[in-house]
Amino acid sequence: MGLLDRFEDRLDRLVNGAFARAFKSEVQPVEIAAAIQKEMDDRVAIVARDRTVVPNVFSIDLSPMDDDRLSVYRGPLEAELATVVTEYATEQGYRLLGPPAVTLERDDTLETGIFRVHSEARAAVSAAGAQAVLPGQPYLQVAGTAYPLVRAVCRVGRGAESDIRIEDPGVSRAHCEIVLGSPAVVRDLGSTNGTTVDGTRITQAALVDGSVITLGSTAMTFRTG
Repeated sequence: MGLLDRFEDRLDRLVNGAFARAFKSEVQPVEIAAAIQKEMDDRVAIVARDRTVVPNVFSIDLSPMDDDRLSVYRGPLEAELATVVTEYATEQGYRLLGPPAVTLERDDTLETGIFRVHSEARAAVSAAGAQAVLPGQPYLQVAGTAYPLVRAVCRVGRGAESDIRIEDPGVSRAHCEIVLGSPAVVRDLGSTNGTTVDGTRITQAALVDGSVITLGSTAMTFRTG
């Protein structure tokens, strides 16, 4: 049994055959699953000889009619589509930078039966120490999550000793450091792929509120708090 067949079989068991009745002429869940697989194939990025990275975060735009029909099953369907991402990556030998996530979104401009797939490779990010951002405390914002800068010098990289750890193969173990002050400064630590601030590669640069620091495929926005 292939991956898409297993996907349909799991959905059928989850909702007792309701999917087959609900999606006769509209978007079929298996079509979305197949489109996700194609998106992964089309957006393969080779970051090393034995590392191929693919998107792990997907947003599916649906027409109002399809969104209304899917909304009843939104939770289990999103979960099963995320499982498809994991299983397909395993089958193809692809690497996911972070946990898979699939969300279904409504787009009033789409006609029934038409959908769009948006994707990104989003690295798993974690911070040592306190997670809550205190008033006035500088922090880095990554994909909507705030990571407080709790030291005068905060190291960012892929290594376990980093204050902010990014599981991105394009990020060096000790990639850069952020030195808090007036102004705050980011310094590259001799990383393999370099550090950019607002699109310009740097060895050292001053930061202002809203500066975008990019390491590998991960973009972080500096906030003064």
